[in-house]
Amino acid sequence: MRLSTVIFDMDGLLIDSEPLWKEAAQEIFAEYGIVLSDAQYATTTGLRTKEFTEWWLSRHQIAETHYDKAEAKILQSVMDKVDKRGLVMPGVDHIFEFFSALNFKIGIASSSSLPLIDLVVEKLGIGKYLHTIASAGNLPFGKPHPQVYLDCAAALGTPPTQCICFEDSFNGMIAVKAARMRCVIVPGPEHYKEPRWAAADLKLSSLQNFNQLHLNLLDN
Repeated sequence: MRLSTVIFDMDGLLIDSEPLWKEAAQEIFAEYGIVLSDAQYATTTGLRTKEFTEWWLSRHQIAETHYDKAEAKILQSVMDKVDKRGLVMPGVDHIFEFFSALNFKIGIASSSSLPLIDLVVEKLGIGKYLHTIASAGNLPFGKPHPQVYLDCAAALGTPPTQCICFEDSFNGMIAVKAARMRCVIVPGPEHYKEPRWAAADLKLSSLQNFNQLHLNLLDN
């Protein structure tokens, strides 16, 4: 079956928000005396804010009564930072124009909340390309569980095997593969050479580099 649908992750792939998420988390976690190294932070990249917050607060024996408040403060901080300082990632215009010209159905499947997704879509001006948006925010499980990708494909009326997905995180890549979809991984430059990306169908350094040859290789 030929590929007919493309689904994009958002944070770190379409917008350079990962540093802003990290900054917001560090600020809020500091209120609880928690300091994360870059390596520690990277282990939870791609998780939902709720899971990320609960994981690190519980690891530092912070009472559960603080979880919801800390999560809300991180989310609000990220919204503010993305609105003021979020930068588009290289190749976003190219990749949306590329698939739009091929009449692909196009969706976003993100771990972020719908308000943040809507903010980014408006900021990047990509709403005209999108046919649906799926958020894992209120699902029972987030990435690396495949549900958000399966929901996005279902909303687009496409079998999973006809979907190609773009991700930048390990948890996202696992979610895509678990959904039985093609995965193009675009990791950050500091993680590009890590062997764990071998599970992806294709690895690129930028969305700008994707072309018809890559699509042909994946569509077989």
